[in-house]
Amino acid sequence: MKTMELAGLRRAAGLHPQWTDVVVGLGLAAASVVTAHFSPLGEPQQEVTGYHVAAAVVVFVAVACRRRAPWVVLAGTTVAAVPLTVVLGSQPLAVTAALMAAIYTVALATDRRTVWLATLGVFLVGWLANLLGGPEPWWDPGNSVDLAFLGMAAAYGDATRSRRAYIAAIEDRATRAEQTREEEARRRVVEERLRIARELHDVVAHHIAVVKVQATGARHIGASRPEQIAPALDAISRSADTALKEMAFVVGLLRDSGDPAAPTRPPRGLAQLTNLLEDIADHLTVDHRQSGDARQLPAAVDVAAYRIALEALTNAQKYGDGTADLTVAYTPQGVTLHITNPVGRARSGQGSGYGILGMCERAAAIGGSVTAGMAEPGRFAVHASLPTDVHAVTA
Repeated sequence: MKTMELAGLRRAAGLHPQWTDVVVGLGLAAASVVTAHFSPLGEPQQEVTGYHVAAAVVVFVAVACRRRAPWVVLAGTTVAAVPLTVVLGSQPLAVTAALMAAIYTVALATDRRTVWLATLGVFLVGWLANLLGGPEPWWDPGNSVDLAFLGMAAAYGDATRSRRAYIAAIEDRATRAEQTREEEARRRVVEERLRIARELHDVVAHHIAVVKVQATGARHIGASRPEQIAPALDAISRSADTALKEMAFVVGLLRDSGDPAAPTRPPRGLAQLTNLLEDIADHLTVDHRQSGDARQLPAAVDVAAYRIALEALTNAQKYGDGTADLTVAYTPQGVTLHITNPVGRARSGQGSGYGILGMCERAAAIGGSVTAGMAEPGRFAVHASLPTDVHAVTA
């Protein structure tokens, strides 16, 4: 119960520090007046004089105002202590308490060197006042007793300030660490959203483009060559079915890695490039060339190369005249892809730009680069350079 009561008092004092100082100041002032009656054993009882009341006022004002102006309170208390010490013959206990409170507060607000210099200065003033008002010689130990009290106040204030600074630094580091974790989490969420969006675009755009081309062709040849409608519908069905499967695989990447229903099919790479060219052979004629010996690439590079080729050929199909050139070059440093196609006049409309942006992001993620634009009048080119010296990358 006592512990809980003390904790409650501390919380109340922390909520109302100014009123707490006023109450403590009143208590010290009253105690200084009461103790003025007491005298050392064997000596006559002292009488309370106006000087004792003045000392009580000093301690009240010093404690009540110490937070508002610590240096002013310390200077004023030091000045007030001189006449009271000279008149009464020794420094009143109330004045010593006021000086301790002032020094403690100054120690909370300044550095260690400054507070110890201030404490030494206050002591020297009090020591000279004792010499003027007391009968003891200057070497008498009684003249230096106040140094111990002032030193304790300075040491306690300095320790309290250091402890508060340490706690504040720990809290600040904890806050910044939490902010860093939150920022890292948000960054990872944004990167994951971009990756998923890129995967969905790469998967869907190609097959939807095939569906569009086949459907448009079937509509135009329906009246003159009805026998070709069925193959076109079959191609549309195959493309739609492939798109659904690819989308299911990409969406499955969102599942937990421990989910038994999560897809385990490896991502496509340059090894499946031949299958891709066969799938689009009906509506895009690709002149495929390869230089250098094909070799196994890092997974991130392999996937990026395949997706870049897929996107570039999809754009060639949508905006070209039905032909494209694809060159894959294996070098000791990496692999390069060069895709060019004539720009068809009927299909020269501008796209969304997300495909080219996705290619650039994929290449940049593994330290590569992609350039896309008009290489010469009427011909669009995509060039990708992907290094194979890749460490700790994510496809």
